[in-house]
Amino acid sequence: MRKIEVIHDKITLTDDVEIVYEKRVTPFGTSAKVGAPRKYVGRRAYVIILKQ
Repeated sequence: MRKIEVIHDKITLTDDVEIVYEKRVTPFGTSAKVGAPRKYVGRRAYVIILKQ
């Protein structure tokens, strides 16, 4: 069961999670991208943009 809860700038994410990692958003043509290991191609992912 997926559950995302945001209360007072704190986030709680409940799901069947395999891995959590942090990456920087990088330029890609006229857009941007977040790199991920090739083994996760085609998989669902969460992208959370932080203020800092």
